[in-house]
Amino acid sequence: MSPQRVLWFANEDCPAVNGRHGLEHPDLEITRVTDLAEALVSVRSGTVDCVLISAEAAADRATVLELLLAEDAHVPAIFWHRELSAREAVELVREGAYTCHGDRDQSEDVIASVMQACLERQRFREAPDRTGGEAWRRELVGASPAIEDVANTIRLVGPFRCTVLITGGTGTGKEMAARALHNASPRAPLPMVAVNCSAVPESLLEAELFGHVKGAFTGATNHRVGRFEQAHRSTIFLDEIGDMPLELQAKLLRVLQERELQRLGSSDTIKIDVRVIAASNTNLPDLVRQGKFREDLYYRLNVVPLEMPPLRKRASDIPLLVDHFITKICEGEGIPPKQVTPKTLQRLANLPWPGNVRQLENAVEKAIAMSGPRGILHAGDFGLADSHKLVVAEPVTSPASLPEEMDFATAVSQFERAILEGALAKTGGNKTAAAELLGLKRTTLIMKLRGLQPGSGNSLTIAS
Repeated sequence: MSPQRVLWFANEDCPAVNGRHGLEHPDLEITRVTDLAEALVSVRSGTVDCVLISAEAAADRATVLELLLAEDAHVPAIFWHRELSAREAVELVREGAYTCHGDRDQSEDVIASVMQACLERQRFREAPDRTGGEAWRRELVGASPAIEDVANTIRLVGPFRCTVLITGGTGTGKEMAARALHNASPRAPLPMVAVNCSAVPESLLEAELFGHVKGAFTGATNHRVGRFEQAHRSTIFLDEIGDMPLELQAKLLRVLQERELQRLGSSDTIKIDVRVIAASNTNLPDLVRQGKFREDLYYRLNVVPLEMPPLRKRASDIPLLVDHFITKICEGEGIPPKQVTPKTLQRLANLPWPGNVRQLENAVEKAIAMSGPRGILHAGDFGLADSHKLVVAEPVTSPASLPEEMDFATAVSQFERAILEGALAKTGGNKTAAAELLGLKRTTLIMKLRGLQPGSGNSLTIAS
């Protein structure tokens, strides 16, 4: 069996962790590089089984991870650095890192992680294709008629260069559809370039898209290649295209028509071969009528329209999506996968989900955090009030057995007290969790608890 190929990105400024200069193992073939560009080229070649990062890079670690995963989305990336904080490690894992090691970890721990990552990488490569030979179909989780319509459109237009306009509400998965389109095309071997037009200041968006030459404006100290050039022979995804300034829309229209561009501050014309996928969660025809979006650009982008359905129209996909997110989040946190009770799944499927798939993913992440060590996720973990889970401190007194001198207000107060005590006992005194269990806002719960403090006639100790 040939050794696993590990790329160790560790520049001269950071030769090792705590003075440990080397990693050796008979089953590992470790190649050390000191430059980020060199590391990206190696990953792009597809010959790397795992990347170990312990360098002091010019960019932050999250950016290094993003660049590496852009070259190969499935390569395991392991961080090993003495100054890596627990918070940063958690964020890196959420962004796609395989695992992170810090100051207390020995080289043996790092080697064990590298070996495990290489093993999983090998299993991924050898895994049978369950998508009928369409690897891009993995990007679209679900089997509902609504998502199958999306898949059919991607299947038809994927092999062509035609421009696609993806519409749909926030959180419906427009970028996932764009990645599926890219991966369904002959351009898939190269990374897709994504730009969020609303996240870049207007004054910088032109340089971001088309690049600039040295001296083009104050602060332009070097030549810079724009995102369109980076996407040459690949795909560029322009998200939130409706937020693009009108002046820049005219320049984008020329790029789409002529397949050429000019860097900011230069008169040289650069030919490009780029497939453009645009997305918007706003109604572009309305923007056209308001004079905020060019009509000719809209028709140029809307060659193939692709509408992402809201989650409420594909409720049958919710169990598959929940399972997908549980696997993704638990793997990212390094914990065993959890399960959801059938009743909870049914309740999730009946919710409206105005935030769509993104809201569902956030709800799953919250449920996993709230469940603690439990392996089963219940409705309360998702913030759904579930009456059968409440265990009050004492049985509620029936009206027939109430003392004659007890009035209605006192009875209601005791009943409310029992419910609040039961919820707090169930959640270990955690007010946030107790509020979610009862279907209340946290502030409402606190106000009710204060009403039972000493002085009100009904004292109840509240955990801080």
